[in-house]
Amino acid sequence: MILVTGATGNIGSALVRQLRTSGAPPVRGLTRDAARASFPDGVEAVEGDLARPASLKPALDGVRSLFLVPGAGADADVVTAARRAGVEHVVLVSSITVRTHPHLPAAAENLALERLLQDSGMSWTILRPTQFASNALWWSASVREHRSIRVPYADVGLPAVHPADIAAVARAALTGPGHRGRTYALTGPARITPRQQARAIGAALRQEVSVEEIGREEAHRQMAPFMGEQTAHAVLDLMGGDVNDELLEVHDTVPHVTGSPARPFRQWAAENVAAFR
Repeated sequence: MILVTGATGNIGSALVRQLRTSGAPPVRGLTRDAARASFPDGVEAVEGDLARPASLKPALDGVRSLFLVPGAGADADVVTAARRAGVEHVVLVSSITVRTHPHLPAAAENLALERLLQDSGMSWTILRPTQFASNALWWSASVREHRSIRVPYADVGLPAVHPADIAAVARAALTGPGHRGRTYALTGPARITPRQQARAIGAALRQEVSVEEIGREEAHRQMAPFMGEQTAHAVLDLMGGDVNDELLEVHDTVPHVTGSPARPFRQWAAENVAAFR
């Protein structure tokens, strides 16, 4: 039995679909509201809340492999609950910032969770993705209303990764040999700037999406009310204010692990064009 946390999210929803079509062992999708969850046929919806690890006991019953998306605030307790339930293997979504920006608070939290998992006695596989292609959804309202985006660092290109590729590597790690004890850096196939992303979204819409570059201070004023002062500064560093060669590096992990090329941003834009209409 495989339990997928974050099963209605960008990565988890792709993972449950891929697991069902690949003939994997039985799959459970964790959700806070099973009545509202929509999973493929054959995927068992189970209720639980990662912020309340005690609620996970029924979901973990009989589970041997766990896909864990952290961030609910009780991640260490979730790892402990998994070990006590008899889980043998955990595939953890961490972040490439553990290596590129270890001074950031979120990176330090991810690294601490990685080490906790490695010391847990369970087998593990750690995924460290870079910027998600789906982060472009931040611009959806602006594109819908104005066919334009306003961004800092418009010409800084990062190798954004399609969430389905993170899911594909997770599927391989959960179902195939040779991935336990491995840490994988995950990127898309090429660097792509916000200006190029806007062009790809425009191509999917068949309408031009213009780009206005704004300064860091203005971007911070817009972001801070939604994510807090410190997080906004950290995100801006990762968008272009404090990039380094390691953050810019393109890795071939996706094709190496899955046997298929990494999905380009234009594919993500085409698949999600409805969000921008």
